[in-house]
Amino acid sequence: MTLQLTVPNMACSACANTITKALQAVDANASVQADPTTKLVSVETQASETAIKEALAAAGYPVA
Repeated sequence: MTLQLTVPNMACSACANTITKALQAVDANASVQADPTTKLVSVETQASETAIKEALAAAGYPVA
């Protein structure tokens, strides 16, 4: 499934890298595209939406 999430705390490419690593820890095969300019994270994953949101919150990037 593909999720489109808004992450207001994502400010730079380092934030995007942190988000990508956090999501790939939940689903190693996840395809993550994080755009600090638009604050959007697109995730193609087999993990549940809840698991993805919890991973983002744990990494310090809660979903809006």
